[in-house]
Amino acid sequence: MPQPILELFRTVEPPRQCSYLPDETASLEYRVVGQISATEYESWLSRGWRRHGWHFFRPACPNCVKCQSLRVDVAAFQPTKSQRRTLKRNSDVRVVVQPASVSEEHLRLYNDWHADMHVRSGWRAEEIDARQYSESFLMGDWEFSQEFLYFRNDRLIGVGLVDVLADSLSSVYFYHDPEWRPNGPGTFTILQEIEYARAHGKRWVYLGYYIAECQSMAYKNRFGPHEILAWYPEADESPQWNRPADTDPEGPTDGTTSATRR
Repeated sequence: MPQPILELFRTVEPPRQCSYLPDETASLEYRVVGQISATEYESWLSRGWRRHGWHFFRPACPNCVKCQSLRVDVAAFQPTKSQRRTLKRNSDVRVVVQPASVSEEHLRLYNDWHADMHVRSGWRAEEIDARQYSESFLMGDWEFSQEFLYFRNDRLIGVGLVDVLADSLSSVYFYHDPEWRPNGPGTFTILQEIEYARAHGKRWVYLGYYIAECQSMAYKNRFGPHEILAWYPEADESPQWNRPADTDPEGPTDGTTSATRR
């Protein structure tokens, strides 16, 4: 019998200044879910929903439609020259895939990364402990919640939180050692997720929301071929995904060291 959805709460937040496009007004629709099957979750992904812990969300902006869901066609994907160079630069990095967890190494890495983003991008200064990390990333009994751990010389240098489903992967969150930044860890980890999806017979890798005007989001356009969700449909509507013709496969130097892939 399919696992029923246990939805605890649903709301649309009040309009606020967009954190990606400051001249725009943003709003998110939230659903707090205590239980959902992998099959149903995959259906939600195809309709533009993203997951963070127990929270599922998607844009509900009153006057802006610039946040677009993007997914990569795994079977057709071919890395660009710059992406192949990134693979070569990181050929010594070892990857381990396992259920999502928390350890002292996770906390060290996350707090080092966040401190660097505080200096680099003005993020609010904070450190988290194991309880806070678990509440942010691990809440819920999700059988599909995995982590891609990246090691160099047996030292943890990156963590990618990824939902692994029957037909797809959803790239949820990524953080890394600040010293790894020059080698393009964001690009490298997405390439690893695409290759994992290919090896395990998945059709799509969902990279969250693409915003052409936002540098921290625009890099997703360089993983192709990909598709863009035409609009955010309801459960009784069929999603329409379109393949854009105006992709920029090489683009400028990547900005994929941003953590969130929402």
